Amino acid sequence: MFGLSLSRLSTLRAASPRAGHSSRLKGEVKPPSLRCEPSSGWERMKYWVLAPAPLESAPPLSQLPKVRKDFLACLEGTTGTASEKLTIKIERARSLRELWHLRASLFGLLACSLSQSEAERRLHLLDHHFSGTGHPRSALQ
Repeated sequence: MFGLSLSRLSTLRAASPRAGHSSRLKGEVKPPSLRCEPSSGWERMKYWVLAPAPLESAPPLSQLPKVRKDFLACLEGTTGTASEKLTIKIERARSLRELWHLRASLFGLLACSLSQSEAERRLHLLDHHFSGTGHPRSALQ
């Protein structure tokens, strides 16, 4: 009887509408590859010859200023030393991967300075830089 109730409980839990709720609604967001996408034909050929295995790559470094600008835009409305330190880290980031790792600090600062829901909204606007879609779902106002 006890074994039956445990299996039924696990079945009910798996069928629960809240189980995996957030993962189904959100697209996959992962850090960019350590390798950058080639920007010219010669670079593309060199990329293919030297390392043909991974098909996924980070966007070209030419996109870094735009991504950096979007990160800095998320900091609007925050003040203090923590905000200034994070601004410096964002400005000094040399790759999209470095910016990816600053997302947690950005979220923490926004959640403490503004609100958790605002932090989630602003970070959601950055997701398109890391999901491969290339299109934001809405603009930061």
